[in-house]
Amino acid sequence: MHTPETHLTSETQAERERLAGLFRDLSPEQWDTASLCTGWRVREVVAHMTMPFRTRPLSVITGMLLAGFSFQRYADRDARSTARQESPAELVDLLRRNIGNPWQPPGARGAGALSHDVIHGLDVTEPLGLPAPPRDRIALVLASASPRRARYFGVNLAGQRLTATDADVSVGEGANVVPMTAKDILLVITGRLPLDRASASGR
Repeated sequence: MHTPETHLTSETQAERERLAGLFRDLSPEQWDTASLCTGWRVREVVAHMTMPFRTRPLSVITGMLLAGFSFQRYADRDARSTARQESPAELVDLLRRNIGNPWQPPGARGAGALSHDVIHGLDVTEPLGLPAPPRDRIALVLASASPRRARYFGVNLAGQRLTATDADVSVGEGANVVPMTAKDILLVITGRLPLDRASASGR
């Protein structure tokens, strides 16, 4: 029986497989390209994407303790350390071996894992000019998004409703409707693309 949960699972697996294929062909220069994650190169982003498959509860607790219980600090240290220790080929192999891994972010349900992979995938593919996920896959991520998520990334959507021009999805409840692609909505609400740039360019 095809359920929303199985659909999300299949889309998550498809996105991991797509990204593993793209990452496999990156050049050394591309691995060292600055990503959309401030302070991280492509290699740190991919290392971070593999963190759920490498870490165990005890190591996470220890890492959080050493990081003063700041997940941001812990994740940054883990990504940088792993990027130094693992080769690009090893990182890609780890991602590929975990295409079917059932991991979900702590406390998340539904599209949590898909959101994680799609957002960080864009952190890599956008600066490298590589293909983005299918718009319907991005729309699945946006369907679970909210202004609260935008605030987490420091984005204020007060009075704004971002409406996709290429998918049946929108984020925000403001009276001011701002049309843009589903991909740009996701980049805006995660702080990767300023709202004024996305709306002014008509992307």
